[in-house]
Amino acid sequence: MGHVSTTSTPPSLPVPTHAARLREALLAADFTADGLLDLLGAQAYAALARSETVPALRATRGDSPLETLVRLFLLQQPVEHERAAAALPLEEALADGWLVREDDSVLATVDVRPYGGPDGEDWFIVSDLGCAVGGAGGIGKKDEGVVLGVGGASTTLAGITVRTPVATALDLGTGSGIQALHAAQHATLVTATDLNPRALDFTRLTLALSGARGAELLQGSLFEPVDGDTYDLIVSNPPFVISPGAGLTYRDGGMGGDDLCRTLVQQAGDRLNDGGYAQFLANWQHVDGEEWQDRLRSWVPRGCDAWIVQREVQDVTQYTELWLRDSGEHRGDPEEYRRAYGRWLDEFEARGTKGIGFGWITLRKNAAVASGALEPSIVLEEWPHPVEQPLGDTVRAHFERQDYLRTHDDAALLADRFVLAPEVVQEQVGLPGAEDPEHVLLRQNRGMRRATRVDHVAAGFAGVCDGSLSAGRILDAIGQLTGEDPVMLRDRTPQAIRLLVEEGFLLPAGEREGGAA
Repeated sequence: MGHVSTTSTPPSLPVPTHAARLREALLAADFTADGLLDLLGAQAYAALARSETVPALRATRGDSPLETLVRLFLLQQPVEHERAAAALPLEEALADGWLVREDDSVLATVDVRPYGGPDGEDWFIVSDLGCAVGGAGGIGKKDEGVVLGVGGASTTLAGITVRTPVATALDLGTGSGIQALHAAQHATLVTATDLNPRALDFTRLTLALSGARGAELLQGSLFEPVDGDTYDLIVSNPPFVISPGAGLTYRDGGMGGDDLCRTLVQQAGDRLNDGGYAQFLANWQHVDGEEWQDRLRSWVPRGCDAWIVQREVQDVTQYTELWLRDSGEHRGDPEEYRRAYGRWLDEFEARGTKGIGFGWITLRKNAAVASGALEPSIVLEEWPHPVEQPLGDTVRAHFERQDYLRTHDDAALLADRFVLAPEVVQEQVGLPGAEDPEHVLLRQNRGMRRATRVDHVAAGFAGVCDGSLSAGRILDAIGQLTGEDPVMLRDRTPQAIRLLVEEGFLLPAGEREGGAA
């Protein structure tokens, strides 16, 4: 999802015949995320991420190989033959189609953007010219078949994805291939699909230029291309925009309202192996007379647990303006812009839509839930606050804690031992100089960065949880210190313990890292 400034039919794409040679040249010139930051400086680097190129042009007026590569692949500037030949294997790049000749210069045919992997890998994301996602796009109309680079949605999905080793992974709607590239690091077999055949070609280029294993590339919509196969991991940053048409393949779902996202989520259950995860970004409608939680709960397929996090809500006017700017319609004829704006509002009015939610949907296939032995865990919450990426371990730990809580009644909780999660701090809130605080907060400095209010018993309980004593014995000790009836404490405190475990403040002993969130 992002911004494009192209107005003509996209050209034919390079072939990865000499991708290894080109990769060697890019790395030798330090054409990496860190190398760019060092060359451009923080201000020009940040401006480039917003699709503002003037500061980067000023910072690349020299003739070093790195400056040459930045001008070619990021700024789409012509470069003289001799200068290009000093920076990369020119004849191979021309033969493969990465560059084309123009008089005495060469021009790049695609955008090649350095991208740092989670473990320091130097990767490269390939997209159409002018389609590296930034914050200052919408210059001109987009072509239907263009393929965007990496934007905030892409990196968000990559960050929340569970990264345990798996046999099979599916990247549905692969685009430029960023999710497939991540999955290739921990999945034996990666399958990438897209309705747009150009996207599959770009994924092939991204994987080859990044030195990653290839993927199975299949064209088609939703789960149609995979013909009943099942996977341990499914990820998708789908065309989730709720619009009155389907003119932009990369962005518009082509179904009414939020039906594409609903269909994707509902069909994912049958495509998951037991214990497998499906993780999506999605938009959903807020409809008059219906709670958004009820709407999303109805999407969850049978046999799956779910964690759904709403990160943002926009009213229909904000949403309309965002995506009209994305397609550049605000820069065209004012009367046509007003008509387009009206079409969007007409669509929302017809559907009773008052707002659009955006967030994360994670499913986990659970055999015990599928068999009816356990009730599904379906957690829906609104969390617009800052989080600490990556969150893959946090997501996995959420479901592990849900498993724990469903199989431990209050008596089992009191018999078990707990540890305080890493980097949890206590905050006391009250008037300056007051003898006692008005209330106590426990706050996480990792993961979701939650904060929860607790009473003095729960705060004291959490503070001494080091895994050495059972919860019941700790409560007995608190009762002796405070003079409270230990029987009453054992009766009322399990609810607070359960909440602290559910939100990741307390971990069952032995799960310090495996359940850290």
